[in-house]
Amino acid sequence: MAQSNSRFAVVAALTGNALITIAKGTTFLITGSGAMLSETIHSVADFLNQLLLLIGLVRADRVPDRRYEYGYAGERYVWALISAVGIFFLGCGVTVYHGVQSLFHPPDLDFGEMKWAIAALLFALVIDGVVFFLALKTEWKNAQKEKKAFHQYLRKEADPASVAVILEDGAACLGVMIALISILLTKMTGSPYWDAIGSIGIGVLLGGIAVWLIIRNQELLVGPSIPPETKEQVQRILKNNPLIDDVLDLRSRILSIDNYRIKVDLSFDPEELSKRLKKKALAAYPQIQSEQDFEEFCQKYTRDILDTLAEEIDKIEAEIQRQVPEAKHLDLEAN
Repeated sequence: MAQSNSRFAVVAALTGNALITIAKGTTFLITGSGAMLSETIHSVADFLNQLLLLIGLVRADRVPDRRYEYGYAGERYVWALISAVGIFFLGCGVTVYHGVQSLFHPPDLDFGEMKWAIAALLFALVIDGVVFFLALKTEWKNAQKEKKAFHQYLRKEADPASVAVILEDGAACLGVMIALISILLTKMTGSPYWDAIGSIGIGVLLGGIAVWLIIRNQELLVGPSIPPETKEQVQRILKNNPLIDDVLDLRSRILSIDNYRIKVDLSFDPEELSKRLKKKALAAYPQIQSEQDFEEFCQKYTRDILDTLAEEIDKIEAEIQRQVPEAKHLDLEAN
């Protein structure tokens, strides 16, 4: 479900940014506005970023094989990291550079054509606003379903692809407003410096978003542990089982937003295990008449112990996966 929601958000953003890029680029060619160039670069960066996110989502959806037995989920973070770096250098770097250059060497602006710039920006605001609303609404519902505060869910558990769409389109809406204000001030005052300042402001905004996305995807590539509340939930399931004496070690890793790996070393209670096997042992005891009978009894009793532990581990795994559906890779070991 998370994968399909993310893909829908990315495809919607990709389509919207393709239309916006064409509109902004055409307007820049008409007006020569630095803020419009910054907005065009912003939209190109967003388009390329979302194309990379889509590639990552498609590649991450491949089934596990002998080479990658835990699947390809991590690919989405590789491509998302590449796209975030692209935003930083292309979106932030080029835009800020153009803005600074315009401060020292103001371009000739065609003030008579500024109405086209305003129209293009309003068009972009509508498209970006719709995509932003759809992505935000989806993640808001996911946060409510998980009973988490929205900001916490967005920071720690939401799919980075969906978060990227929310941040980029939110920034796009804010960037459009900055560009509109810059163009209006430039037209009212006749000074091109407002246009340059607007360009720098948009670049700084893109840089902040890129840094956040880089940090988030770096965390997921390294492989953080599962959320603390989920870890506590797993520990409660284990400790509430009467056959488990102690949880010696619990380690976890997030393979993807809906795929956790959990490894646990367990100490089982010998008295509880003895109680469960006592009836079988007592029934077999009178039949021991010779050393061979005793050896057969020991072998059968050992098999019963192993079978009981295996059945109990299967039940524990089923209960953990029932309460934590993301726990797709469980490794419970008796120590």
